[in-house]
Amino acid sequence: MNAAQLSTTIRMHTRPLAWLVAALMAMAVLAMPGRASAHAALVATDPADGAVLAQSPAQFSLTFSEPVSPLVLTLVRPDGSQLALTSFRLNDQTVEIDNPEVLKSGTHVLSWRVVSVDGHPVGGSALFSIGAPSAAPVAGEAVDWTLRAVIWAAKLLLYAGLFLGVGGAVALAWLAKDRRCGQSFVAAALLFGLVAAPVSLGLQGLDGLGAPLARFAAPAVWKTALETSFVWTALVGLIALGLALLSLAGPSGLRKLAASAALLGVGGALAASGHASAAEPQWLTRPLVFLHGTAIAFWAGALAPLGLALRYQPEEAKAFLRRFSRTILPVVAILAASGIVLAIIQVQEPAALINTSYGRLLLLKLGLLLFLFTLAAINRWTLTAPAEAGDTEVQRRLVRSIGIEMLIALAIFGVAAGWRFTPPPRALAIAAAQPVSIHIHTLKAMADLSITPGHAGEVEASMVIMTGDFGPLDAKAVTLVLSKPDSGIEPIKRPATKPGDGTWRVDNLVIPIPGRWNARLDILVSDFEMVNIEAPIDIRADVLIFR
Repeated sequence: MNAAQLSTTIRMHTRPLAWLVAALMAMAVLAMPGRASAHAALVATDPADGAVLAQSPAQFSLTFSEPVSPLVLTLVRPDGSQLALTSFRLNDQTVEIDNPEVLKSGTHVLSWRVVSVDGHPVGGSALFSIGAPSAAPVAGEAVDWTLRAVIWAAKLLLYAGLFLGVGGAVALAWLAKDRRCGQSFVAAALLFGLVAAPVSLGLQGLDGLGAPLARFAAPAVWKTALETSFVWTALVGLIALGLALLSLAGPSGLRKLAASAALLGVGGALAASGHASAAEPQWLTRPLVFLHGTAIAFWAGALAPLGLALRYQPEEAKAFLRRFSRTILPVVAILAASGIVLAIIQVQEPAALINTSYGRLLLLKLGLLLFLFTLAAINRWTLTAPAEAGDTEVQRRLVRSIGIEMLIALAIFGVAAGWRFTPPPRALAIAAAQPVSIHIHTLKAMADLSITPGHAGEVEASMVIMTGDFGPLDAKAVTLVLSKPDSGIEPIKRPATKPGDGTWRVDNLVIPIPGRWNARLDILVSDFEMVNIEAPIDIRADVLIFR
């Protein structure tokens, strides 16, 4: 074949790939929604958790720290029967839910399950009573640990496909002199990833609905999965895995282009959903996740082909080793720098490394990375040069060391997959900073009381005072009284001020501990009349106490 024929052949094969690359880039852009988000947390409910109402409410509401999409809304009656709540409206960060029936006396449970913008489902329950409290009904089932284990395993296989499979294809296309060594391993990793991507998407739907594994094929499960941001991770990941597989079998002129596009797809898939990609500021976190993912794939993916080449074709592997050792240093620098910045954004406070599940997983990952970097440094600075020179004993040592590196990398992937179930301290801090609010309603007067932030520590309280029929109430003075008898805390009394906007305020108020407090408002209506209204209010723990 002459040069003109070769050029024509390459153009014929690369034209379809160019369209695939363009589609991949478009998917990556579409996969990155403009709105930043955190792991959604419940801020307030109406009726308030623990409230006792005189009559059945016409509607319920759930207010979150960010906009959410409801998945399952259920009301559990006092007798344990369940009522699906299907009529609702989204009002910014609040889900307004219609109550389709008049509720009987006793304790009810409002159970909710929503998906946040980062693609992760969250759920919870709030109890309220009509007339008088009764024994609380069962609101839901315990955590499905089998489902969680399967989600974790599927995520680990997806990481193996993206990092070891796509990264291995890049190494074979750009670094290896003979691509036959390691090709079977890379192909197997890619096939694992191609299976794990759609399976992980279906499992996302199961987790979102709180459904068991037996319902994996149910249409509602897949409809729910397709409505989450993880669908973009799965789609872009599938394109990347397919391009990497194409690079193993395509003509020589196609391999490098397909492998490079696949590597970009790894970064795009990881930046499309998840805790880190959803963090603020978006202009920084998404590119950092992209760089972090591509750097991991380049490094981890090259290990298996390089180790197999050193073992079975040591002479051919010399060029592979030389190219890898020259390129890996800037890749590791990008990997470390992007990871450090992302960790700072997610953790925020050093104490959160110990006091949160996310932080403890991060410490475990950092320990494994320290071991990995140390081993890689030994390989790079003490074993590479003798191995390139043909020292067979050093080559065997290097093969064993590369094998250990791969095992550590897999352990790191496993730790990262565990983050799927742990909201980062950043998200906990956002939730803790939200106010807690209650509505106190009596025949003589009522009030809307908000405490900001809604956790223990120094806070500010604001109160809107009204008459019992929602009319204006021109009070002469208002005093906020907080007490917690079960913890031995006697009433804390603070006079409120009225700056001029119609809202009474108490500044520099310190609430020493979290838990359920009794809030009382002493309203001086006239020189001869004092109205006292009260209700319980739940104060959250500070973010660093969350587990």
